[in-house]
Amino acid sequence: MTNKIEENIVSDIDLMEELLSTNPPRKPLRRGEIIDGIIMEINDGGLLLNIGHKSEGIVPSREMRSYSKEDYDKLESGSEVVALVINPEDDDGATILSVDKARGERGWRVLEKAKEEDKPVDGIIIGSNRGGAVVQAEDVQGFIPLSQLVGPARELFVPKKENAKDGFIGMKITFKIFELNRRRNRAIFSEKAVLQQERAIKKKELIETLQVGNILKGRIVGVSTFGAFVDIGGADGLIHISELSWDPVTSPADVVTVGSEMDVYVVKIDKENLKIALSLKRLTPEPWEIIKDQLIVGEKIDASVTKITTFGAFVRTDHGVEGLLHVSEISHEEITSVEEIEKLVSVGQKLNLTIVNVDTERKRLGLSIISSGKPKSTENEESPSEISQEETTSEGIDSNNLDETSNIE
Repeated sequence: MTNKIEENIVSDIDLMEELLSTNPPRKPLRRGEIIDGIIMEINDGGLLLNIGHKSEGIVPSREMRSYSKEDYDKLESGSEVVALVINPEDDDGATILSVDKARGERGWRVLEKAKEEDKPVDGIIIGSNRGGAVVQAEDVQGFIPLSQLVGPARELFVPKKENAKDGFIGMKITFKIFELNRRRNRAIFSEKAVLQQERAIKKKELIETLQVGNILKGRIVGVSTFGAFVDIGGADGLIHISELSWDPVTSPADVVTVGSEMDVYVVKIDKENLKIALSLKRLTPEPWEIIKDQLIVGEKIDASVTKITTFGAFVRTDHGVEGLLHVSEISHEEITSVEEIEKLVSVGQKLNLTIVNVDTERKRLGLSIISSGKPKSTENEESPSEISQEETTSEGIDSNNLDETSNIE
């Protein structure tokens, strides 16, 4: 009998420990504490909330005036409410709460959740300073740096609120949360991040429909040393400097300008990295295709010197075809240095040359000052096509390399 009583006592103790571990006692509520509650009842006197304690929470109507009519109409049984504790326990044992006094805290919680879920938030521009726009969202005041302000708001921006252009103050703006620090009362937002996300989605959708060889309408939105960035309907692509023109291009800015609209040719599509390579020059025939039938060994052709090297001089015909004037075709005398070549020809000089070698398939053209038309063997010598490509690869960026497109802003 004694053993049975002891077993029952042990069993009761185990049950009590299990209950305590799964339902630990709640700490007493404190004045000024922010708590969550679930609406149990809505009446003319206010709200009755389940706050997870032995007593219910009451929000008097006078403590919920910050609700707009629209917000109030959305309230229903089961809705979650954030409130501040005014009185942990009144004479009737109920906890008196305030929605109005917790409004700011609720806003911080909404923004924190949006940041965690990487979701955009809507706000209203209420001012500006030299660094950017002052924005209010969910009763929290934040800041959008000028570098993160885009679209209509950027166009209307002026550094001082009192000089604001019509439409700027009060403008609705959608942004993502860049930084949030409740303790320091600091909130930094970015409108640009929303635009980038939207463009990435549009780009992914567009890439699924694109094919190499497509011709698209585009607008130049940026120019760099290695090429031009093009907006092709919400997505972006890159025209590498080597794809701007069949002629040599020193600076992309010499060929295109920001804001100009033009057709572009799709060269390559990288679906995995969401990158699109475009071309301007491929909309026109390649110079070789235009004059290949006119390139006949023994015929004369005009060309201008573009570069001098140890093995000869590069020249370009009036049609844009590059050729090599090999050192052995410049003079009957032996030439051993660039300086000796420069005494005979100079960059920019126009020459009337004889065609001594044509390789249409490999796009190589050999020219001569001294030959009457009988081509000399150049099998072991680098052709203009090979040299030019090597130099382009070492000094520039391959047109098939789209890494630069990740820097589009």
